[in-house]
Amino acid sequence: MRDFRDAKAMAQTLRESLTTKAVTITHGESLELVSRMLGVADWNTLAALLHAERRDAAAPAAQLRTTTTLYPAIPLRDLVPFPNATYPLFVGRESTVQALNQAFDGGREVVLAIQREAGVDDPRFSDVYEIGILAQLLELVPLENGTFRVLTRGLRRVALRSFEAEAVAYQAEVAGVSEGVARDATDLIRRIYQRFQDYTAAHGVLVPDIWMFFDQTRDSGQIADTVATRMKLPIKDKYELLATLDPIKRLERIEALLDLSQRPISIAYAATKRRALDHADRRRHQYATLEHLLLALTEDVNASAVMRACDADVGKLTQGLVQYLDNELKRIVIESGSAEPTAAFKRVDQLAAFLAQEVGYPEVTGVNALMALFAETRSPAARLLAEHGVSRGRVDKAIARGAG
Repeated sequence: MRDFRDAKAMAQTLRESLTTKAVTITHGESLELVSRMLGVADWNTLAALLHAERRDAAAPAAQLRTTTTLYPAIPLRDLVPFPNATYPLFVGRESTVQALNQAFDGGREVVLAIQREAGVDDPRFSDVYEIGILAQLLELVPLENGTFRVLTRGLRRVALRSFEAEAVAYQAEVAGVSEGVARDATDLIRRIYQRFQDYTAAHGVLVPDIWMFFDQTRDSGQIADTVATRMKLPIKDKYELLATLDPIKRLERIEALLDLSQRPISIAYAATKRRALDHADRRRHQYATLEHLLLALTEDVNASAVMRACDADVGKLTQGLVQYLDNELKRIVIESGSAEPTAAFKRVDQLAAFLAQEVGYPEVTGVNALMALFAETRSPAARLLAEHGVSRGRVDKAIARGAG
């Protein structure tokens, strides 16, 4: 038996033989019977085992660059998947649903192709990127609205040679790609480990398993993919990580993305931060808090424009902040010395840089700091913003309209 198609042929023969004896079973029941006859618990397990066996007997990597294989395909609008990660996908396009049906009837493997533009409803080869992921289908759940939730796990990178809707279902012809020879990158991995800890803390990303993974593996490609999966980046930047086949170069690109110095601070936002420290120094406060920063943001040309676009009365917000700073922070008054930014102040400043990177801003502005401030939900600054009608959702809409 070469692969799962032979097992399906056996199931068809069994079903036809039983029919001649007036015993009727479904196609699915015949598949389950053949699986048990071969000593396997169920058809899904048998299909996976036989398909894995077929992959192990495939041509070596050097030949995979020229040898192609046809798979059902799923175009992705706003997700860049990576190997060894699990992704829930929500699909509704008819051609995608048909591709899923083909994959579940076959070897449960499907190509995930990343669209260049999310707005394209009927993508063709020119509408998807060259590098995709071969993934395994784990679960398919129909939803009440007629769409499907499918759970997939990325297996490996592939190069797309064609992509089209053939007989109503999306299909992709792909070739394997080589990621080069593994090289030592201990120092680079150590730097990324340290910077990624700051990144996850700033973004509030929960990664309870990743630090153990760092300790247990030195596979530079797996480490790069594990970090890239969890980074919040524009689709184009994330795809560039996927398409960087050399693991060391992929790690170097990740290090650059994690390096906050790569995103310069605008002149206006630099002045806003100095103004926040001045507000604290003039009041002889030991610390510069988020409320000092927000007061400075009310005078920031970009941030204040967004607040006004949210219909906030910036004048009244300023009065509320001044009243808070003068009356509620008397306990942190000192005789001499300069104000030190609080941990929350530093977190917001750091997150502002990441948000600027995430949305593709060429430099960090007061708008990014305003957006970052919403993460500090328990702060008086966030409460005062909410009281004046400034929420993260309204800020996003204001920015979308061009404010700030």
